[in-house]
Amino acid sequence: MKIDVIKRARQVLDIEAKAIVALKERLGKDFKRSLDMIIACKGRVVVSGMGKTGIIAQKFSATLSSTGTPSLFLHTAEAIHGDLGKVTSDDVVIVLSNSGAGQEIRQLLPLLKKIGSPIIALTGNRNSPLAEYSDVVLDVSVEKEACPLGLAPTASTTATLAMADCIAVCLLELKGFKEKDFAFYHPGGALGKRLLLNVADIMRKGRNNPIVQEDKLISEVLLQITQARAGSATVVDKKGRLVGIFTDGDLRRNIEIDPQLLMRRVKEVMTKNPVTVRPDMLAAEAMRIFKDKKIDELPVVDKANRPIGLLDVQDILQAGIV
Repeated sequence: MKIDVIKRARQVLDIEAKAIVALKERLGKDFKRSLDMIIACKGRVVVSGMGKTGIIAQKFSATLSSTGTPSLFLHTAEAIHGDLGKVTSDDVVIVLSNSGAGQEIRQLLPLLKKIGSPIIALTGNRNSPLAEYSDVVLDVSVEKEACPLGLAPTASTTATLAMADCIAVCLLELKGFKEKDFAFYHPGGALGKRLLLNVADIMRKGRNNPIVQEDKLISEVLLQITQARAGSATVVDKKGRLVGIFTDGDLRRNIEIDPQLLMRRVKEVMTKNPVTVRPDMLAAEAMRIFKDKKIDELPVVDKANRPIGLLDVQDILQAGIV
């Protein structure tokens, strides 16, 4: 069977887009009530569904959890086989079902009522048992599925997901959820690293942070740099305060003009008063300094200007900041 796949794909997008746009006119008092119920919830938001809609429910629950609303997913069928014990009267239960009339839902609803959990329904059937049992009903019905057989959930799951996103985003804003809050729940992601990772978390310390006295010979300094597998050495005075940094760049610039460089004191050729960072600075801010100053190493100093670490641009890259 030959079809124009591009034409058909565009039809699918048109059907699903129309299903989403139609939701706009249904937003009103019930939508606001659902948000009020969730905001007032002392427990968690339990999101239940099964089949394709169950997958949407899982995504909805995950979005809530990652944006400051504690949530768990409850498979509708598993609920009536023991998992109902996860639900308490302090929870709000959101049930997702296009028909709202499945056997498992019929069994689950009276039990939820017995527990005393408020119920919010996202359903395509306002005359269903789910709608009748629910405290708030959000209509996610669609004119038709994108599936030509009208069987595979397509436009209906898209509409349900869109309504779920409306709830999650509005809750996020009502709670004043910020980037730093999001990063807290996503410490392993790029945003989390940018907003949470400090210089102290990734700087080189101990043997990996060569610190030399300003009277050291260049030959001795190079040995310490090599042993530390670093790209530079931090130079200090007799009181341990930072006075300079000796880098690969300093070595290359001077060795061309001074054959006796290895026998000179590091204070004679070091870069004096280098740019430094504090251990509590965000690693992302340190990356900006690397880019702006076009340098590869930054000494990390304490309040007394004593070096306590070394930050190499490679450390930033390996941490996944960019």
